[in-house]
Amino acid sequence: MIVPADETARLAALHQTGLLDSDPERAYDDLVAIATGICGTPMGAISLIDAERQWFKARVGIDDTETSRQSAFCAHTILAPEDLLIVPDATLDARFRDNELVVGGPGIRFYAGAPLRARGGEAIGSLCVIDSQPRTLEPFQLDALRSLSRQVGALIELRLAYRALRHQMDERTWYEQQLIAQNEQLAEQTRTDALTSLPNRRAFDAALAKAVDQAERGGPLSLAMIDVDHFKIVNDLHGHPRGDEILVAVAQVIHGQRGRQGFCARYGGEEFALLMPDIGDDTAEYQCEFLREGIQAIATGIPVTASIGLTSFRSGDTGASMLARADQALYEAKRSGRNRVVRA
Repeated sequence: MIVPADETARLAALHQTGLLDSDPERAYDDLVAIATGICGTPMGAISLIDAERQWFKARVGIDDTETSRQSAFCAHTILAPEDLLIVPDATLDARFRDNELVVGGPGIRFYAGAPLRARGGEAIGSLCVIDSQPRTLEPFQLDALRSLSRQVGALIELRLAYRALRHQMDERTWYEQQLIAQNEQLAEQTRTDALTSLPNRRAFDAALAKAVDQAERGGPLSLAMIDVDHFKIVNDLHGHPRGDEILVAVAQVIHGQRGRQGFCARYGGEEFALLMPDIGDDTAEYQCEFLREGIQAIATGIPVTASIGLTSFRSGDTGASMLARADQALYEAKRSGRNRVVRA
């Protein structure tokens, strides 16, 4: 089997089209139908020459979807990309008279093929018309065959352009998705305390404003400010890493007891904030006592207690006014001995 000098580049160009084994397409079928109609032949095809086979993208009067490359007339067409291959009578041509497609079905006698060229000039196949009777074509038919082969080439170029555009769009979509994910991650980082993984003050202020707005429309709301007692002494005596361990443990207690029923955050330093929607004064105070006891029970090897200032929503409240009352109650809890809950 004779192969073109540029066989490696030719096969690469063919595979780049993505045409091999693709589904039938009306545009290609129509061009074959026009070619056979103009040339008056019962058979025709758009043939692509792969490494070991000939595969038909479109065909008229041909049952098989592919043949071996060894028997393919079009495998000879691609050897001369600039010219048509015309075989008036295959039985009189030394290249084809013993060909299985000549001596057997479909009994090819006449063949005319126009090379299909990739953008780099490589011949990847042909547009061909075939007859079981010897014959010739008129000049206008040969010109039409050349013109139609260029139209097939234009279709292939459009396909490549579409594939490139689709690839770019897919890449753009992927990059946009990555950018969105990164932005969401960055946004999450701006709302999350890196040490405790609780929401930070910024996130809490936004949640408080929303909760106050909802409470104004009806329903109770309680706010607790929680401060770890004598935390500076812990840092001074045991070091900041040990202090960080205690803050993490306190955060876990708060989140574990109230995280699902409320909104808890590290408000700053050793201070935490807890929103309790739909909970009024008495129940909120009970919950805070339970929380205080949970913090006191933390097993860190260092005594840990917390003071808690509690307030509930009043008509006309803002987030700032609730925070101010909770801070006053927290200060009172500290002043009156620590490790206690004081309700404003």
